[in-house]
Amino acid sequence: MIFDEFALKSLIRPVPDFPKPGVVFRDITPLFQSPRALRMMVDSFIQRYVENEFTHIGALDARGFLLGPILAYELNKPLILFRKKGKLPCDLLEETYQTEYGDAVIEVQADSLCEGDSVVLIDDLIATGGTLLAAANLTRRMGARVHEAAAIVDLPELGGSRRLQEIGIPVFTLTAFALDDR
Repeated sequence: MIFDEFALKSLIRPVPDFPKPGVVFRDITPLFQSPRALRMMVDSFIQRYVENEFTHIGALDARGFLLGPILAYELNKPLILFRKKGKLPCDLLEETYQTEYGDAVIEVQADSLCEGDSVVLIDDLIATGGTLLAAANLTRRMGARVHEAAAIVDLPELGGSRRLQEIGIPVFTLTAFALDDR
């Protein structure tokens, strides 16, 4: 299936003033309600990573969980879950980070990665980059490296992609929206 960015982008629903006034939330739910769009997204990520040298897929809570397991299965890679605080058992590493809306904490099981492992981090959207930067810090604390940060949508004006690239993490997204795109 040929990737059609316009078709993909047209399905992402803008929701003004959610979760707070002045914010335009990018609702990706319609992408998952369209079998064609889901296949386009998955196939695009698979084509990007099928020949790449990395060891794991790291899915970020919560919407990264929608694509992470599919990619791990299709690429035959282990799946690592980066979860919101209090959702994982066993020995954990945690990282506090800032979002557009305040502080948050992300956790990962401490034995998820080893020295020499490399991870593609997957999430739905890159805004300020806080969640992906926190997952990258956790990955590095386990002795592994981030191969790339990937998402469906980039909001470049919020600076997340730039912040990731400034610390040496390549970024790949399927589409981008300017803040004033409605």
